[in-house]
Amino acid sequence: MATTAEHLKCKECGRTYPLEALFVCEYCFGPLEVSYDYEKIRRRATKERIAHGPPSLWRYADFLPVNEKPAVDLQAGYTPLIKADRLAAELGLKKLWVKNDTANPTHSFKDRVVAVALQRARELGFEVVACASTGNLANSVAAHAAASGTEAFVFVPANLEIQKIIATAIYGVNVVKVRGNYDDVNRLCTEIASEKKWAFVNVNVRPYYAEGSKTLAYETAEQLGWRAPDKVVTPVASGSLLTKIHKGFWELGEVGLIRRKAPSVHGAQALGCGPVAAAFQDGAEHVKPVKPDTIAKSLAIGNPADGIFALEVARQTGGSIESVTEQEIVDGIKLLAETTGIFTETAGGVTTAVLAKLAASGKIYPDDETVLYITGDGLKTLDAVADTISTYEIDPNYSQFEEDVLGDIIKS
Repeated sequence: MATTAEHLKCKECGRTYPLEALFVCEYCFGPLEVSYDYEKIRRRATKERIAHGPPSLWRYADFLPVNEKPAVDLQAGYTPLIKADRLAAELGLKKLWVKNDTANPTHSFKDRVVAVALQRARELGFEVVACASTGNLANSVAAHAAASGTEAFVFVPANLEIQKIIATAIYGVNVVKVRGNYDDVNRLCTEIASEKKWAFVNVNVRPYYAEGSKTLAYETAEQLGWRAPDKVVTPVASGSLLTKIHKGFWELGEVGLIRRKAPSVHGAQALGCGPVAAAFQDGAEHVKPVKPDTIAKSLAIGNPADGIFALEVARQTGGSIESVTEQEIVDGIKLLAETTGIFTETAGGVTTAVLAKLAASGKIYPDDETVLYITGDGLKTLDAVADTISTYEIDPNYSQFEEDVLGDIIKS
């Protein structure tokens, strides 16, 4: 399977580079992105070929920057698209879907990007993989490295949720807790990447890693019967996920698999770490870094690498980037759980709360077909909602059940 990727291209000045472990333009220091031969993809990637592919993201291999499918495959991707009628009714919407990426192997969308990054890293000859992470990426790199027998180093903020640290260390990889926030961790990893011949999935092989996120758009379109929705709502951390979902829909239109129409793209951030949302609201062209202070730690990137590109996509598509408070995040987690049966981490609480905000403000119309992207599992951030739940405790006695439980329910 020869790749359809042609070269790396600077998103700022347009200069091209070979398909190597490069991530920044040597002329203008802009980020590099993979460019493709879309005529070749058009000839290969038919709906029939995709339908007969594996039930994973590798059914879209023709759109990805790899020469072959991995020998070890954890079956990332091809997650459920669920019609969310009760949540829609709660928000005054009619056509709402939830793309549930908690169903991935390590329960977040990061399995998509890691699957692509590690395959490309092996093709480039790397023997050690690593990452800077706010948690979900750490889980995924550790799991994929363990399955393939690859040595891995995972760097995380020292104050990361204990659930995410345990869910990384259990795979036997090298976990390094760094005293600082994600931006401090990322700076350290960039320095290490310049000294060690390691594949840092979100540093020196970032252009390939980022392409994995496009598969969310491919799956959404396929699961909707090969069409794009009107609106999508997605979390924003670095900003890459938002831009790649947009790119995925654009590519499907470019090769004729859907009618060439990209959805309006809406991004979601926490008010305690919302630099992209602040720039959007201010009409700014640049994103001013902030110091993160939010329970949504998986979105706590104060200096988002792709923030300006997320701004461009939101504006070009008629979308927006909004932020919500800490209480709204918790309320979003509970709302999603109580109406869909999906328990999301804090990032999904952010995204659900922003969806509610968009519906209430009229930025999403009742008849708009909308897709909400839920990217991580609530079992990873239990502390965020631990104090909000209520239970009953009784003796094994029917009269006490009737009086203390049923009686209380009737009163309330």
